[in-house]
Amino acid sequence: MKPIAYASNQRKEVEDDQWGAIVTTITLAEELPDSAIASIDSFSHLEVVFYFHKVKEDKIIQGARHPRNNKDYPLTGIFAQRGKNRPNRIGLTTVELLEVEGRSMIVKGLDCIDGTPILDIKPVMEEFLPKSSLKQPDWTRDVMRKYWDTAQ
Repeated sequence: MKPIAYASNQRKEVEDDQWGAIVTTITLAEELPDSAIASIDSFSHLEVVFYFHKVKEDKIIQGARHPRNNKDYPLTGIFAQRGKNRPNRIGLTTVELLEVEGRSMIVKGLDCIDGTPILDIKPVMEEFLPKSSLKQPDWTRDVMRKYWDTAQ
């Protein structure tokens, strides 16, 4: 798999919280034509698939762990959480598209660091959103309490 774009933002190191103020520029890889993002600005939100390129092989979790290594949270399988230390190191985030500038998309709410390889981008369409109510355990709300804070 080859990156289709790269992320550029002020976040140089992985941090668990305060992603709400991060504005990221996603620039297409050189081998892709500008037309790859034609009309993308007709959408308000995008799904961005990216590669956690800084996660070292020895940090990969294949089974269960306590989210954020906090024993107050239940032992939870890696596929029942959104941590970066996943077997294929793939991240997925829904972002707000702020503007398009040439070969670049400026987005808000992308929780990846500067230089992150982008694997795919898809527009968010209502028809792909859940049709039923979401269900999630209470501990996830605690984990996410400061995730989207805007303080830097």
